[in-house]
Amino acid sequence: MSPGSVVWFEIGTADPQAVQEFYGPLLGWTFETDPDSSARGRAYIRILAPGAPWPMGAIQQDAAGGEVVNLSVMSADVRDDVERLKRLGAKVVVPVTAVGEVTVFARLADPRDNTFAVFSRTASKDLAERAAATEEHIEQAAQGPALGGFAWFEIGTNDPEVTKEFYGRAFGWRFEKDDSAGGKPYFNIFTGNEWPSGGMYDHCGPGGGGDYAMPSFVVTDVPDTVARAAETGATIEHGPDGNPDGLVFARLVDPRGNRFGLFSMPAEPPVSV
Repeated sequence: MSPGSVVWFEIGTADPQAVQEFYGPLLGWTFETDPDSSARGRAYIRILAPGAPWPMGAIQQDAAGGEVVNLSVMSADVRDDVERLKRLGAKVVVPVTAVGEVTVFARLADPRDNTFAVFSRTASKDLAERAAATEEHIEQAAQGPALGGFAWFEIGTNDPEVTKEFYGRAFGWRFEKDDSAGGKPYFNIFTGNEWPSGGMYDHCGPGGGGDYAMPSFVVTDVPDTVARAAETGATIEHGPDGNPDGLVFARLVDPRGNRFGLFSMPAEPPVSV
């Protein structure tokens, strides 16, 4: 939960009900309206993974009809960060906005036009207790990510050097080539922790793709989940694919046009007796 960490994601949509009807059955998510963050007739709906004590993201109603998914980065000072990020080449999409006494946030686009947000949390007792519950859940997740949960993020780019330079200077992220990816041009992203929490896919080569930034969710069976997602209107962009170590992944676009990833962890080797 330190500044520079990706700790939240948002799905902006004109039809929150349709988003809930897609992801709820697919990943077992449950939803609750956040009365503090819902304003001017637009709902802000928290997303909870199965068994999670606290939300991992939210659905934000956008009456203008824009469909967008963004990663959210913890900030110590949103106003200061926005000015600094602008100097690094980011563009402001939603200016610094205070949501009551709940949070302060701003939404931006990086130099490759990927949308992300920076936000700071309140120091109120209520949210401090919730943050403690979240941190306890993170400690539990270190022993294995919760199924259906937000357990990784991914940035795809056709200009990896610009992407690495921007996020390295913006948040101190460190990029390391992933040797377990079987030769794929994939880089693990370290946001300040001992272990990576995201990855960057270099799309410069043949068969690459466009630029994006997306949340990824852990499931038991990627091919089965991909098939069920396709049956309910999702588009499969990549996969299911796999690494030599047994990790399986896929990239999809939901029926509203928002991109997301699915992955399953490698099977643990049998314990010899």
